[in-house]
Parts: sequence; C-alpha cells; structure tokens
Amino acid sequence: MGITDWLEQIPPDVREVAGRLAEGGHKSWIVGGCVRDALLGRPAGDWDLATSAKPEQVLKLFRRAIPTGIEHGTITVVTPRRHVEVTTLRGETTYTDGRRPDAVHFVDDIVADLARRDFTVNAIAVDTATGILVDPFQGQIDLASRTLRAVGRAEERFAEDGLRCLRAARFVATLECTLDPATESGIASALATYAKVSPERVRDEWMKTMKARSPSRAFNVMRTSGMLGVTCPELLPSFGCVQNIHHAYDVWGHAMACLDASPLDPVIRVAALLHDIGKPKSRAFSDKTQDFTFYDHEQIGAEIAGPILKRLRFSNDDHARIVDLVRHHLVCWEPSWSDSAVRRWVKRVGKSRLEDLYALCLADAAGKGRDPRPEYARISGLREHVQRVLAENHALTTRDLAIDGHALMAAFGRGPGPWLREVLDALLETVLDDPGRNESASLLAAARELLAGQGDKTVKKSDEI
Repeated sequence: MGITDWLEQIPPDVREVAGRLAEGGHKSWIVGGCVRDALLGRPAGDWDLATSAKPEQVLKLFRRAIPTGIEHGTITVVTPRRHVEVTTLRGETTYTDGRRPDAVHFVDDIVADLARRDFTVNAIAVDTATGILVDPFQGQIDLASRTLRAVGRAEERFAEDGLRCLRAARFVATLECTLDPATESGIASALATYAKVSPERVRDEWMKTMKARSPSRAFNVMRTSGMLGVTCPELLPSFGCVQNIHHAYDVWGHAMACLDASPLDPVIRVAALLHDIGKPKSRAFSDKTQDFTFYDHEQIGAEIAGPILKRLRFSNDDHARIVDLVRHHLVCWEPSWSDSAVRRWVKRVGKSRLEDLYALCLADAAGKGRDPRPEYARISGLREHVQRVLAENHALTTRDLAIDGHALMAAFGRGPGPWLREVLDALLETVLDDPGRNESASLLAAARELLAGQGDKTVKKSDEI
C-alpha cells in the first residue's frame, strides 16, 4: 500500500486532529487495530493516534478534549463523527495488578512506543504527515503468514497484562491466524496474571470472539493454554466425553462445531457454547441400547450455565435468554404432536424465544457430524406447525384468558392471594386443551368447579392473606 493510499484511508476528522497536532509542532502516527485491519483490507474500527505531544499540550490544542486516561498519557478528542484517542508516546514500568502499568514515562521515539504493545500485528504505525509505515517488529510479515506473535518475549508481555492472553485467543479466531509456539507457551506461563482479569473484561472478550467466523479457534486456544480452567472450568469435562451413535464428536467437539454453525449473534453463540454443558454429569450407559444416554442434560445444563453467566457479569436479559436456550434446546417434535401439545410447548418456551431456538437447533444438528437433513426437516416441520397454531391466536398465557384476577375476585367475593394464580394457571391448562372454552362464562364455571373441589383449604389460604 502506497503513501497516498494510506493518507486517503484516514478519515477526514482524524486527519484534522493530526493536522492540529502538526500545527502545534507535534508529530503523530496512526496506531493500533485500524492499521492492522487496513493492511488486511478490512474496515477499520476505532482510529487511535500516538503523538509526541504531552497530555497537557494536547488538552490545550483541542476545545473538546477529555482527560480519559491522562495518568497514562491518553486524551480523548471529540470530533463530530467519533472519539479519537490521542496518546503520548510512552514507555512503561511494572504491572503489579496484571492489567495497568504502575507508571509510565514519556518517550520521543515511536519505535520505543511500539515495543510496549502486545503483538507484532498491532505494533505497526503510520506517520500521518508522510504516510510511511513504521514496522520495527515485522508485523506485516506475520500478517501475511497469518501468525500471531508477541512483541519481544511473550512471557514478559503476558505477565504485564493478563488480558493479553485472552486477546491472543480472540485474535486467533477474528484474524484467522495461528499462534507462534513461543507465544503460546507464554500464555501458559502467565495464568496467574490472567486470573486477575476482571469478569467483565472476560465477558467482553468472549462477546467480541463470537463475531468471528469460527469462534471455536479461540476457545480451543483457551482450553489448551489453561485459560478456560481459570475462567470456565465447568466446560472442561466436555473434552473427551464420548457421545452416542447420533454424534461423530465428543461433547467438546460437538459444542465447537455447533458454535461455528450458529448465526452471528453473540448471545446465541454463547448458548451454543454452553448448550450441552450438562452432558458429562448426565451421561449413563444403557444396557438396553448398549450406548450412552444423556437424560435431562438440558435441565442440568441450564443449572450449570446460570452461575457461569452470573460470574461473568452478563446482563439480566442476556442471562435469561441464554439459560432459556440451554434449557429448551432439546426439541422432540414429531408430526404426531397435537395442536394442544404445540401450544403447551410454545407456552413453556415463550414466543419471544422461538426464532433463537430454531437457530440453535439448526446449529445443533449441523454440529453432530452426521447427516443433518432429517433434523433440519423436523425443525422445519415444527416451525410450520407452530406458525399454524399461532395464526389461530388462541391463549398461550394467563394474560390471554377471557377473564382476569379482578373478574375472579369480583365473582367469588375474595381478596387477592395465591388462590388467584392457582386458578388462572388451571384455567389456562383448560384452554390450552380446548381453546373454545376461552370465554368468560365457561371460565367462571370452570373456576367455580375448581374452587369447590379445593374446599376449605383454599378458603383458609386466601383468608390468611
């Protein structure tokens, strides 16, 4: 890529920031992932600048500047289109906390600044005045060979910042490259530092990894390097857990194949990663079939997945979505299912989860290493059956009933209490079997019959409220 090509790639507002620095007598370079991505022909994300200007000089040059990391030399310049991080050329001391340098010292040499970076492919800079590439660690060669190599000694880079271990795994997937052996060994030697990484940062790296074409590349690195044993040891028993005739892979291999076959939705992909996590605990050998069974593995898996997601600080919405998908991923639909059975299944799963569940089931089928077409046909049949049932617009929740709690309290002269939920749930069961009974007179009659059958027990419960 020529000088003109590089300068043309820099967005106008970023060039303006560089120009303002030059007017103040300071040099600047484009650094970071945007350089790497541009060399790969990928759209650049954030545009970051390194500069010879000291932080206080940067603050004076820009009206809209935020001292986001001034102690480490970083000022965020706000432009109409983006926030541009401008960081003074620096060297670093020790990393006591395994995440941030204890102190930094400013330098005048871009090569010295690049020497503190994690991987050679991220240690390339572009002079904003000339467009000349500065590549002292041969990052372009590593990009061409798709090799991920630490800058300098891998043990030192990873000991400085434990997050770099996880970034290495992510880059193996997102850049579709291979770890340099010395770099891979460096990860294993820095697990104590990696253990200091906050759960939130682990979660964020997982979610970024899920945007790769094959996230399994990263999770295999996490497993073999020991990172997974620190972050999510619950997944380790999956490796080597042999399955039955329906699977060509062990549980881990199936999870990896399912992960890669899932749609590019990070939440669904986390569900794919965890969907069979309950299999090692549920595996049993059947004398009848002379093969392994995994009864209730989906329920066991949901119970295991919940604490993992809580530990990694997933949002409440993502937590609920993933656990629901793990719990309901085993779909046993057959053409013989009645409409009532389908309504009950939709009630249990929830209409809002249907599309996610179909996607996970298709990936699950693709990840077994067997001919997936029979399962594809079954999932298609389920989808069509559900669509037909939903088009009839019958009640699926207590909110869809022709009467509500207020009507029941008025009809029977009782106050609020647990009896209301019991009666409404029972009425819904009636309507799921026979949608024609979803009218107020019929439901009131059914409620009266139910309450009469419960007798004094229900009266006493409601009176105590």
